[in-house]
Amino acid sequence: MRLIAENLSARRGEDLIFQGVSFALSGGESLVLTGKNGSGKSTLLRVVAGLLRPESGTVTWQADTADKGMRAAEACHYLGHRNAMKAELSVHENLTFWQQFFGASPQGKSLSVDEAADEVGLSDITHLPFGYLSAGQQRRMAFAKLLVSFRPVWILDEPTAALDVSAERVFTGLIESHLRNGGILIAATHQPLGLENAQELKMAGFAGFAEEVW
Repeated sequence: MRLIAENLSARRGEDLIFQGVSFALSGGESLVLTGKNGSGKSTLLRVVAGLLRPESGTVTWQADTADKGMRAAEACHYLGHRNAMKAELSVHENLTFWQQFFGASPQGKSLSVDEAADEVGLSDITHLPFGYLSAGQQRRMAFAKLLVSFRPVWILDEPTAALDVSAERVFTGLIESHLRNGGILIAATHQPLGLENAQELKMAGFAGFAEEVW
């Protein structure tokens, strides 16, 4: 399987944020986006995830098991700054909703809600309302959302925000397992993720067109 981005550009209002961005990732490969705040990291992730339309360029998905004409976004899990969980629902109810919403994928194994909670080290609190959890626990449960319905591409925006050192190790282990099993990762971060052989794309943002903007 292969995720291919060709000649992407995007605007914020009337201004180009980036242009001419291209990359290709195969199973087991990762790409880390770096750069200053406002350089277009989050925008690029949303374009790849199908949440924003690019000004130009294409994102395509190739896989033996993919239906003809399958959109690249259908192969992706996107985890942004917000955890996308209802505070008043229990952790179990939240994860069950996302499991049913995303549905099963024929390309890999999905975990049960209890198995996913166990993978992030929080199997004993799935009965609690999500809003009762600490910021770090909420972020870990957001990772569990990636596990309950398999998608080959993980797109993560500042994934280690609010995590302590032990939780960061759990997170790194989840990513390494995903990559070992042939998954693909694209992440924007200011902090090292501890990944070996990750490709890096430094986003210049407006600085790519006019250095004086900075």
